[in-house]
Amino acid sequence: MLSYFSDLRYREVIDIHTGFRLGYICDAEFDDTEGKLRSLITPGKAKFFGLLGREDDYILPWESIVRLGRDIILVDCKEEFRRRKRARRF
Repeated sequence: MLSYFSDLRYREVIDIHTGFRLGYICDAEFDDTEGKLRSLITPGKAKFFGLLGREDDYILPWESIVRLGRDIILVDCKEEFRRRKRARRF
């Protein structure tokens, strides 16, 4: 199955252990020296309906991805997801 990164943005990410919905893919980390996709990134939860900003982003290592489906992406992260604030772009 051939997919484009723009297609991944419309797939919801779900943890297989908890059933927790992490959201939709918003970005990816790509290692251009090795030519590999390192991780997928989903935005953090909105605080108070988005009025108070968002929590840190979820960073999902490529190794944690179990299945890329047509509509969802299943991940297997037994430990806490690494999180970080999104860098502002000007």
